[in-house]
Amino acid sequence: MYLHMGVIMRESASSLNMPLPVSRALRKLGQDIRDARIRRRIPVAVMAERASISRMTLSKIEKGEPGTSFGSYATVLFVLGLVDRLADLADVKNDDLGLRLEEERLPRRIRHSAKRRDN
Repeated sequence: MYLHMGVIMRESASSLNMPLPVSRALRKLGQDIRDARIRRRIPVAVMAERASISRMTLSKIEKGEPGTSFGSYATVLFVLGLVDRLADLADVKNDDLGLRLEEERLPRRIRHSAKRRDN
């Protein structure tokens, strides 16, 4: 771990540098995926086969490893029946900060331009 521009960064095994909160979120996602698989009583081999990935890739996903493809994460979520939530991650209706910033940029007063008539 090291400090970069005021943010604690973590160097992972796959040599990707990322903020610590991102690393934690990926680990939580991986654990949640593992828990969902176990609740559904899906063995690792069956899950990997259904997602068309190797057991090693599934293991990396369940550990939240950042070097694993986003497509693999998405496919595993699909197999678990959770892919609908993926489409809502960055949906504008869930982006409170973005919506507030957009509102700040709206003009306070709208001026109507006078149209000139040339006779």
